[in-house]
Amino acid sequence: AAGHVAAAPGPRLWGAGSKMATQSGAASGILVPGVDSGGEEAFKVFLTEVKQIEKRDSVLTPKQQIERLTRPGSTYINLNPFEVLQIDPEATDEELKKRFRQLSILVHPDKNQDDPERAQKAFEAVDKAHKMLLEPEQKKRAIDVIQAARETIEHNMKEKRKALKKEGKSCIVEEDDPEMFKQLVHKQTMKLFAELEIKRKEREAKDMHERKRQREEEIEQEEKAKRDKEWQKNFEESRDGRVDSWRNFQANKKGKKEKKQRSFLKPPKVKMEQR
Repeated sequence: AAGHVAAAPGPRLWGAGSKMATQSGAASGILVPGVDSGGEEAFKVFLTEVKQIEKRDSVLTPKQQIERLTRPGSTYINLNPFEVLQIDPEATDEELKKRFRQLSILVHPDKNQDDPERAQKAFEAVDKAHKMLLEPEQKKRAIDVIQAARETIEHNMKEKRKALKKEGKSCIVEEDDPEMFKQLVHKQTMKLFAELEIKRKEREAKDMHERKRQREEEIEQEEKAKRDKEWQKNFEESRDGRVDSWRNFQANKKGKKEKKQRSFLKPPKVKMEQR
């Protein structure tokens, strides 16, 4: 849905979930302004305005849908489940289920045997988006990211108008053009989703490295324990042999000593006197 955003009149965005949206913006290094009490309704109106565009896009042919879901940059574009399914964040579970069935049939590899590889990728993107939106927490997180993107663009517009007013110039900014506003919100939404995904992968890589290091330490300890056990076993098995060797050595040493002592007590030979 973030890919088909139109300008919305009225106050700031809805307040529900604004804390999470602010955290999403802060995590991305982007300042996200606060919201007022009437913001929730404005956000719903904003999302509703794109339904006609989504309805038009939803009738794309299988080939066009596959192209849309596998186009350059789709790795990050498809992180937005509403963008993948072309469905309003306010859609009911029944509408979500219906839309999933429609898209999954359109892009299913069995229905697109002339382009099975890309069809498989498109089908996997649709399936993943559907599963994400079935999980309340993941769905809320996706809505918060879209909200944070819109708030960021609105905040930038406000800051630009302040600067122009200070300089005594017209307060009209390029984002006042609905098409430009839509494009900027779409880009910002994709950026936030991408940054969150990059951070997730970094955490995953860090955790994997830590698990690998711990496993290597465990293997080293296991091998050391095995070596120690083998050494102890060999030591015990060779004990009798070492004792016998020592006894033989002592016996031989004692025998030599006694023989040497007897040789000292042997009387000298007497020579016969010759005349």
